[in-house]
Amino acid sequence: MIQKTTPNFTTLFLLFSILFFTKSNVHAQTQTIVPQPLNGLEKLCAGGTFNEFYATFSYVGFPAGTTFAVELLDNANTPIATTLLAPPVDVSVTQQTLKFAVPVNLIGSDTYGLRIKSSTGFTSVRFKNNVGATSFPAYYKDYEAPFSINNKDTNAIICSAGSITLSVDSTPSVPANIKYIWYKDNVVIAGQSAKALTVNAVGDYYATIDYGACTDVNFSSNHVNVTSTSSGSAVVISSSLGNPFCSNGTGTVLTATQGKTYKWYKDNTLITTATTRSITTNESGVYKAEVDFGGCNATGTITLTSNSFNASIDAAEEFELAEGETLNVTVTTSATNPTYEWYLNNALIAGAVNNTYLVAVKGVYKVKLSQATGCVSTKELTFKATGPKAPATVIPNIISLSSHPYWDLPDEYQNSNTNVIIISSQGEMIFQGVNYDSSKWVIKDFNNVNPVYYYVIKSDTGEKKGSITVIK
Repeated sequence: MIQKTTPNFTTLFLLFSILFFTKSNVHAQTQTIVPQPLNGLEKLCAGGTFNEFYATFSYVGFPAGTTFAVELLDNANTPIATTLLAPPVDVSVTQQTLKFAVPVNLIGSDTYGLRIKSSTGFTSVRFKNNVGATSFPAYYKDYEAPFSINNKDTNAIICSAGSITLSVDSTPSVPANIKYIWYKDNVVIAGQSAKALTVNAVGDYYATIDYGACTDVNFSSNHVNVTSTSSGSAVVISSSLGNPFCSNGTGTVLTATQGKTYKWYKDNTLITTATTRSITTNESGVYKAEVDFGGCNATGTITLTSNSFNASIDAAEEFELAEGETLNVTVTTSATNPTYEWYLNNALIAGAVNNTYLVAVKGVYKVKLSQATGCVSTKELTFKATGPKAPATVIPNIISLSSHPYWDLPDEYQNSNTNVIIISSQGEMIFQGVNYDSSKWVIKDFNNVNPVYYYVIKSDTGEKKGSITVIK
């Protein structure tokens, strides 16, 4: 007899689950990603000037619309996203190439991996580089350029049993978090990665930026030759403009070997204000630097010679012109084919282009000499011509441009306790301040109506007001 069996709900549920699991497992096993070797690529060394790489892989079993991305893997196998730089390139219907960049904030390491991850969540095994390794260096180099140490100085001195600190020079372009590799006599100094190095032995020192296997030895610092001294002439002095030097107006900078404290001498006379490593000078002479290195002293000298010219003027720094008096002023110079410009109260005097000038009015004069051949340079010589003082209590109310184009105040108003104000008839403030003297107000020429100005003088004795009329 045939017995009919009717499946219950539990049996049907188990059968359905087995079929679904079997189908899903078969589908999952058909998804495959096979990375291709990174031909010609041993490490990922990125930076500001280069950050683009290519990863090619084969894939099968993925539904339409699946996308892929490149991931970095650190030592703990933690994935780190990269940046896709261009749309994927389909090499074939089952093969793609992705162009990507590593993160600019990547913490560099010599043991990164690389894999592909699909939008379905499937991940590949690691790529192999061109030598077959699945772990290789990856760095983003924040700074790729030469840098300097020891203020670019190539020499340093230590005392016997003493030390000195060599440091990377501060520049805005060098990131603060960079690590360094320090060398002594071309051998790496183990355990030293900071921007400063304490040196207690003689030798040749320099540094490179530590990017592991991506380190570029072409981007290194200057070399510093560290020597030892107990006393004597071991200090080296350099001149920024060379020696002989051609003054650029501000002078040349003399710099001594780095130490703790400094004393400078010119022609064996102490320069009391010079206590730093560098000084600026325009003068020739024998300069000596005495440097304390922290336990021992040393000295060095330089005989500094200027290629510039000499110049002098046969007028006192300040002299008085009597009413109607003149003075012929002459410049003497060693300059080759010099040119001259004369100024009165900082205004160029038209036509005054010779080495002499006839001074007829009071004021502050300046002559500018220039040498255009050889050592191209300029010098300025100044002097001041004053006139007879006004009567003790008389405040002038008329100024004559032709005879005396200045407003002279009695001495009692030319001090730090007296405030002088001069205003034009249009309300323009011409002058306001203390310690007035006639050179502080340059009277301008005019065409028609005689201009009128107004003054207010405030002093300890009270206030005075009045007008000033300028005539031809």
